[in-house]
Amino acid sequence: MPIVFSLLTVWLLQLTLIQVCGEPKISPKIIGGQPASPGSWPWQVLVFCPKYLCGGSLIAEQWVLTAAHCFKKCNNTSDYKVLLGAYQLSNFSDSVIRSDVEQIEIHPDYYPLTSADIALVKLKAPVEFTDYIHPISLLHSLEEVPMDADCWVTGWGDIKYNVSLPDPQTLQELKVPLINRSACNDLYTIDLVMPGMLCAGYAEGGKNAAEGDSGGPLVCKREGGWTQVGVVSWGTGCAEPKHPGVYTSVPAYFKWIQATTGALQTAP
Repeated sequence: MPIVFSLLTVWLLQLTLIQVCGEPKISPKIIGGQPASPGSWPWQVLVFCPKYLCGGSLIAEQWVLTAAHCFKKCNNTSDYKVLLGAYQLSNFSDSVIRSDVEQIEIHPDYYPLTSADIALVKLKAPVEFTDYIHPISLLHSLEEVPMDADCWVTGWGDIKYNVSLPDPQTLQELKVPLINRSACNDLYTIDLVMPGMLCAGYAEGGKNAAEGDSGGPLVCKREGGWTQVGVVSWGTGCAEPKHPGVYTSVPAYFKWIQATTGALQTAP
């Protein structure tokens, strides 16, 4: 059943998100991060069309996980491409593969800013796994990872408001602590973080994901290795205090992901 929100809830949400740093900023970016090492996040991909770019994660040989709102700019599936194995966007290595898109599946309950900001992209052909192209496992149940888990967000998004990542556009990484949903809503002072979302970031501000990072992975280190727990969804302001990043919860939508793609690599 789709989640139904009152008009007042949606109006309050939109009111909170306007006029931050000069204009609405819904898609987070890596602010305060550092350059990653080549091959350190081999599931990271770039999903793009002529008008927009997003992050994403490779979850199977022919499937990429990203955010639903990444597909609001271009109308046709054929407009979208996926870049895999990239490290520096203005300095491609031999490890980079550019793939056409066969299919885009947006969650049927998606409603902007409030519900199911998650989508799947099927590549035209399966990719061969290498040291630089490898899938991430997914957290498959509603079990919570510890709040002190070692978690990171990655992407090629802006480094501050309206400032693009400079050449050679090296993939950025940022370690972020998880914040439980109740505490996150307390920081925002209004219940913006709905079921099916999770928060990560710094209450004091200064570090966050950003424009161009949307759809990218939030991953945490567990005993069995790295696992994806969230998808970059939205945020307000420019890494301002009390405005941590908000992510779509992977466990909340795992059954849909599995049903859409078939067998997946899952976290232990």
